[in-house]
Amino acid sequence: MQLVTLNIRHLRKQAGYTQAQLAEKLDIKRSLVGAYEEGRAEPKLSTLVNVARLFDVSLDDLITRDLVHEAPSASENTAARANGGSLRVLAITVDEQENENIELVPYKASAGYLNGYADAEFIEELPRFRLPMLGTGGTYRAFEINGDSMLPIASGTVIVGRFIEDWSQIKDGTPCIIVSQKEGVVFKRIFNKLKDASVLRLHSDNPVYSPYEVHVGDVVEIWEAKSYISSTFPIADLSLDKLSSIVLDLQKEMQKLKKAE
Repeated sequence: MQLVTLNIRHLRKQAGYTQAQLAEKLDIKRSLVGAYEEGRAEPKLSTLVNVARLFDVSLDDLITRDLVHEAPSASENTAARANGGSLRVLAITVDEQENENIELVPYKASAGYLNGYADAEFIEELPRFRLPMLGTGGTYRAFEINGDSMLPIASGTVIVGRFIEDWSQIKDGTPCIIVSQKEGVVFKRIFNKLKDASVLRLHSDNPVYSPYEVHVGDVVEIWEAKSYISSTFPIADLSLDKLSSIVLDLQKEMQKLKKAE
C-alpha cells in the first residue's frame, strides 16, 4: 500500500486540502487521513473509491501508479473510464450454490447507493432475488425507478439491468440505468457520444422531458435494461380513431348476433 500512501498525500496537497478538509469530504475522521498518509492504516475499499472520485482519477491509477511522478493525463482517464480500462469495483452477493444474486436498489436507497455501490456491506444489506430466465451470463442488478420520464413504463417499476463494462460499445437508443455523481440513479436511453465529445446523451421516452448530456468522468456505473417488474400494466395507446373503430366493430358484431336469433 506504499503507493496508495504516497498518492493520497500527493493528491491532497495538489488540491490544496488540509487533512481535516479531506477527512470532511470523505466523511471520515481526520486521524484516519493521517494514518493513511503515514502508512499506519490501510483505507477500506469504499474509501479508496471515494478518494478516486474526489480527485478524478481511476481506482486502478490510485492503487498501481506513482501519481507523484507519473500523473495520467485527462484524456487517458477519459479513455480508460469509457472502455473499462480503469478498475471498476463491483460488489456482489451469491447464494448457497455460488450463483450471483440480483440485488434490488429501492428508490429510497438510491441516494445511499451512490456512496455505497462499491461497499460489500452496503450491497449485502440490499434485498436480493434471482430470475432464472436471465441465464448465467453477466451480472445483474435491479433498480426501482421514480417519475414519468420513461412512460409507458410507470413510476415504481423495477428495472433489471446487466452490468456494462465497456461503455464505448453501447449502441444508440439502448435503455440503461445510469449511475452518475450529479444525477444519481436514472433510467434513460443512451446515445453514445464518447468518441467525439466524451459524453453520453440521455433521452427520455416521454417527449415532455428534454435530452441532456453527462460527461464520462461523472458516470459511475451503467446497467443495460434487460427486463422489468411492475404491478402497473402499460396504458394502451387508444386514440379517438381507434376507439371509433372498436365501437363500430362491436356494433357490427351485435347486429350479427341479433340476426342470428
